[in-house]
Amino acid sequence: MRERIGRSIRTLRQRRGLTLVRLAALAELSHPFLSQLERGLAWPSMVSLHRIAEALGTTQLELMSMDAAEDADGATQPAGRRVSLVRAGGGVLAQNPVGIARSLVSGTRAMYPVLFEGAPTEFGDAFTHLGDEFAFVLAGRIEVDVAGEGLFTLGPGDTLYYPGVVPHRWRQLPGPTSQVLLVQESRAPTH
Repeated sequence: MRERIGRSIRTLRQRRGLTLVRLAALAELSHPFLSQLERGLAWPSMVSLHRIAEALGTTQLELMSMDAAEDADGATQPAGRRVSLVRAGGGVLAQNPVGIARSLVSGTRAMYPVLFEGAPTEFGDAFTHLGDEFAFVLAGRIEVDVAGEGLFTLGPGDTLYYPGVVPHRWRQLPGPTSQVLLVQESRAPTH
């Protein structure tokens, strides 16, 4: 899994004509850490992945999903495949401070669903990106801060839709570990 995300970062960095040192500077990360990520030796946090994605002109969810899809036997599917199958427990993983995020689709898509299990109990930095976002709470309770729109408390079964260009952030409220299905609209056309 780490190798897939590393390949995605390296491929997009090279397409953009950036050196490893330049991307590290743009993402405000260390050159050795970025090198380890690209070689599959380090595990990115969602914050690090966001910084890298912004520097590359994409989103962290697209980075988590952009590598070649695999079929049921683990064989690489041809580029441009219209169908993506991610088996239970599959998908690219990224760490957040108190849990994981797992991509639920592979390849370039019109939308990027990710399952977040666990979340910080305090608000961190707000995120912005092109493309709208949709959150569905499966378990636990979260609080979502959407700048200029309000503070929203969501529990199991609740949903929230908002523009990604509006600064937004969320945290887990006391109780069971949160499970949130987050779906982000793609920045690039897929068809």
